[in-house]
Amino acid sequence: MQYLNEDIWFPDVKKASPEGLLAIGGDLSAERLLLAYKTGVFPWFETDEPILWWSPNPRFVLFPEKLKVSKSMKQILRNSDYTVTINKAFKDVITACSKKRKGQEDTWITNNMIDAYVNLNALGWAKSVEVWRNKKLVAGLYGVDIGNGVFCGESMFTKESNASKVGFITFIQNTNYKLIDCQVYTNHLESLGAEEVSREAFLEYLKE
Repeated sequence: MQYLNEDIWFPDVKKASPEGLLAIGGDLSAERLLLAYKTGVFPWFETDEPILWWSPNPRFVLFPEKLKVSKSMKQILRNSDYTVTINKAFKDVITACSKKRKGQEDTWITNNMIDAYVNLNALGWAKSVEVWRNKKLVAGLYGVDIGNGVFCGESMFTKESNASKVGFITFIQNTNYKLIDCQVYTNHLESLGAEEVSREAFLEYLKE
């Protein structure tokens, strides 16, 4: 594990700990964040912690062609009165994602993280997906488009059952990404078709 300074660099991801922790410190500048995502690294830390940089092995990803949509979900997509947009309310989405969830003691989306990703959004790299019903924001997600057909998902929120799935599925079905980086395993994303691949394989996808 390496300690970072003001220089923009990351150690070889093979030096990450068994849990995936690669480096500590540095900053959340746009230049450093973009280098991180393009080399298979992402920040994940809680309030009052130093910035922690991760590159887990295996990596959890979704290939869009393997997206699973259940029969019940297809019916919801056909019949719901949700409206899905992209980049219409980025700060509202990331702020909603930052709220503590049930059972959480703290949030890893700190104010500094919000500022950093709002800046990435202004530069055209970070994207949000919004789900609206009756003109109210009821779900959403955000992540980083690193420009090579890979979307690095960061977080999602929902205020209504299945609303976040509506946003996620609609986003994937209406974009041309070859890979969605989900970072680490969750039951929710596995149910939608996400799977584990080796870190080495994931890095090859980033290079293609």
